[in-house]
Amino acid sequence: MNELHWKNREGLTLAASEWPVQSARAVIALVHGQSEHIGRYAHVASWFNQKEVALIGYDQQGYGKSEGKPGHAKNLGVLLDDIGQLLEETRARYPGVPLFLYGHSMGGHLVLNYTLRRQPELAGLIVTAPWIRLAFPAPALKVLAARILKKITPALTLPTDLAAQFLSRDEAVVQAYQNDPLVHGQLSVAAGLELLEGAEWLDHFQGTFPMPVLLMHGGGDKITSPAASMEFSARAGDRVTYHEWPGFYHEIHNEKEREAVFGYTSQWIDNILKNK
Repeated sequence: MNELHWKNREGLTLAASEWPVQSARAVIALVHGQSEHIGRYAHVASWFNQKEVALIGYDQQGYGKSEGKPGHAKNLGVLLDDIGQLLEETRARYPGVPLFLYGHSMGGHLVLNYTLRRQPELAGLIVTAPWIRLAFPAPALKVLAARILKKITPALTLPTDLAAQFLSRDEAVVQAYQNDPLVHGQLSVAAGLELLEGAEWLDHFQGTFPMPVLLMHGGGDKITSPAASMEFSARAGDRVTYHEWPGFYHEIHNEKEREAVFGYTSQWIDNILKNK
């Protein structure tokens, strides 16, 4: 693994990791979820490296080893800008190699928004457990308070109260997450409202994708809504492949059956590469 750093458009230094392979037949650019960091995807990268697929990801601003107030971003646009920069950095390292953008949870929300709003050229999009709707309604009073606080102190952070026990049915994964010093459970009122509005936009989206999309969700997810993912895929055209993993929790890449998830994803990538 190579440690990388670059400055984003706001002047923040973002920490990134690259898991390279020689003569890569594809490369994945990965966007992680809420509270976590790219280091939690080392095993994902290792698996795909064995299939001659490179992987690059970064710690989003305010997460992991990147600069920024924990959990804060002033608006959705700056988070989408950071994804654009990830793609630029990835293309610079792998010119001409088919590029797949991958996002999980909050990262899935962001890559869906990015591709629909900014129309990048990609070989395909991989999305797991995206925040389109939460598995439970956001507390109305908390949202109202956030709207008021945004006008006064937008960078104020509040705990997300993410239920770690619902990340995976593998207790070792949950314990590692809870003991990870780079994990935090903070989200600013500005970022939270922007993400909530972005999720609502996705939940009402009607249209078609200009690229192949693999959208996967655990059927037992108690953090983000699998029903919302299924409904989104039904509205988004025949280039979207939806696959639900029965009983799996939020992090399908961290379940004990993760090899099946990786294999399914790899086969989908192979089919796209064969048809290019």
